[in-house]
Amino acid sequence: MPRYALKIEYDGRPFSGWQRQKDQPSVQGAVEAALGKLEADVPSIAAAGRTDAGVHALGQVATCDLQKDWTPFRLSEALNYHLKPDPVAIVDCALVDDGFHARFSAIERQYLFRLISRRAPLVHDRGNAWRVVQALDAGAMQAGADRLIGRHDFTTFRSTMCQADSPVKTLDELRVETLPYPGGTEYRFHVRARSFLHNQVRSFVGTLERVGAGSWSPDDVTAALEARDRAACGPVCPPDGLYLARVGYPVDPFSNT
Repeated sequence: MPRYALKIEYDGRPFSGWQRQKDQPSVQGAVEAALGKLEADVPSIAAAGRTDAGVHALGQVATCDLQKDWTPFRLSEALNYHLKPDPVAIVDCALVDDGFHARFSAIERQYLFRLISRRAPLVHDRGNAWRVVQALDAGAMQAGADRLIGRHDFTTFRSTMCQADSPVKTLDELRVETLPYPGGTEYRFHVRARSFLHNQVRSFVGTLERVGAGSWSPDDVTAALEARDRAACGPVCPPDGLYLARVGYPVDPFSNT
């Protein structure tokens, strides 16, 4: 059975998350339904990360095994046809060897979080970014972010429902970018690690927003990290601005497409 890697973009608002749910719409369910229009008895697909309800993706990766030999272009075109009108698109497709697995072959994951500061409500980015009304200090947020980079016990910044075996993770990057935005400012948080705990990125951003607003100091971030206690975390921000931006592999499966 030929194996294909799919790079998937989606708007997470209509879905209960990536993972297939019995009675709720999911991104996995939408992609598998589209595959089912092409072949019967398609096995379940595997993804690099299980994004939560309302979380978006620019570069989710999934692998699927099919009976027919499809050219990657024809497969992506056929899937995009059958995915309509769901806000899901196959933006790249590649034939990969049997040893490639979207989740287990990944060596890093990159997330983007969009936070917009302005008084006016969001119109075009409603549901696709988190809006706050107060001005934020980007330098203070970066100073707080720097306290989190490296290998740590991130118990404070993971959900109590997290199923990971260990809270110890290595955070490779947490960078705050500032961009002009009509009527305000957009702050983009670029977060990179091999793997993440449940709600880790949203816990980071919610805490750093408090630093930017002046309610917390960078030292408070260090104290929260060292507490190893979920109760010490700042507010967990909504999923609206979170995107799975990219998944890294030893060899990029899409480099020749």
